[in-house]
Amino acid sequence: MAEHIVVVGAGYTGLAAAKLAAKWTDCRVTLVNARDRFVERVRLHQLAVGQRLRGDVPLAELLAGTGVDLVVDRVTDIDLDTRKIQLTGGALAYDRLIYALGSHANLDGVPGAAEHAHAVSTREDAEKLAVALKTARTVAVLGGGLTGIEAASELAESRPDLDVLLVTAGGFGDALSDKGRRHLHHAFRRLGVRVRDHADVTEVRADGLVLGTGEVVAADAVVWTAGFAVPDLAARSGLAVDGHGRVLVDQTLTSISHPEVLAVGDAAAIKRHDGLELRMACATGLPTTQQAVRALAKRLDGGRPDDHLRFRYRIQCISLGRRDGLIQFVNDDDSPKERVLTGRAAARVKELVVRTAFLSQRHPTMPAG
Repeated sequence: MAEHIVVVGAGYTGLAAAKLAAKWTDCRVTLVNARDRFVERVRLHQLAVGQRLRGDVPLAELLAGTGVDLVVDRVTDIDLDTRKIQLTGGALAYDRLIYALGSHANLDGVPGAAEHAHAVSTREDAEKLAVALKTARTVAVLGGGLTGIEAASELAESRPDLDVLLVTAGGFGDALSDKGRRHLHHAFRRLGVRVRDHADVTEVRADGLVLGTGEVVAADAVVWTAGFAVPDLAARSGLAVDGHGRVLVDQTLTSISHPEVLAVGDAAAIKRHDGLELRMACATGLPTTQQAVRALAKRLDGGRPDDHLRFRYRIQCISLGRRDGLIQFVNDDDSPKERVLTGRAAARVKELVVRTAFLSQRHPTMPAG
C-alpha cells in the first residue's frame, strides 16, 4: 500500500513540495493549509500601498490535475509518536510529513510592536496597513534588510505625500558592495526617504517609536520588517529545533530527530556542507525544496540519496519602487561582489524573478531564480 505524505503549509515551498512529491513518488499526497488560496507574499508591500495586483490564486486551481488532495484547515498539534496531525476539524494520519509552515513577522521582541506596528508578512497584515496609510502622513519603517528597503521605496514612490523614514539598527546598506550601497543611497535621496541607521528601537507607540537614546520619533504608522519568526508548532511537537524554533535538518532536509519528517523553507534551519546557514528567502527555499523531495523520492525507491546539499547564491534582487532596482551579484556564500545592475534594467530583472517564483508554483520543476 502506498505511503501517505502530508504537507503542512502552502506557501512557496509547501505548495511546490506537495506537487513534486505527487510527481516524483507513488505516494498519496495531502496538502494542508489554513487558507484556500495561494498568496504572493513577495508582493504584499505593493498591495499595502494600493497597487492593483493579481488576486490570490485558489489552491484548488494550482493543484488541478496533480493528484494532490487539499485540506483547508489549521494544524494545531503534531503527534510524532502516532504520526498524526491534529486539525481544528479532526485528525489526519501520515506516514511521512513535510513541514513547511514558513515564517511571520517577529513582533514580540520590542514592547508595543505587536499592538501598534504593522507587518507585511500576510495578506491580512498588508490590508490592515493599507487602511492605516489612508490617513497617515508620516510612516516609519523598521528594519534595513531587503524587506524594509523595498517597503520604504514602495511607500515613497506610490505615496509621494508621505514622509517616509527608515530606521535600522545596523549601517544602511552595509550588506551591499560599495557600488550597491551608493545606488541605494542615491535612490533613497531621489525618493525622499529619510534614514536613521545605527538606531535601536526600544518601544513602539501608537504615535511613533522610542529609540535607545530616549528620543521619541513621531509616526502615524509604523511598518515592522525587523526580523521574522517561525511558528512554535515544531518545538511544541518535540521536533529538534534550533534556538529560533526552526527544525534542525541534515543535508537532505530530513529532521535529525525524526527521519519521517522533512522540513523545507523558512521553517527549516538549513546549512550547507561547509556550515553556511542559508537565509530565509524564496531563493533559498525553492531550489532546496526540489533537492529535498528528490532525495525523498530516491529513498522511497530504495536508493541512497545524495547527502551533499548543492546550493549557491548568485544574486540579491531589490526593488526600489516600480522603475528602479538593484541587482547585487554575490559570491556563493552570499557575500557581495562589486558588480551590480541598477535602474530600470534591474527593476525588470526583479519583476522577472518574482514572476518566475509564482510560475514555479504551477510548474515546480522549473528554476525559480
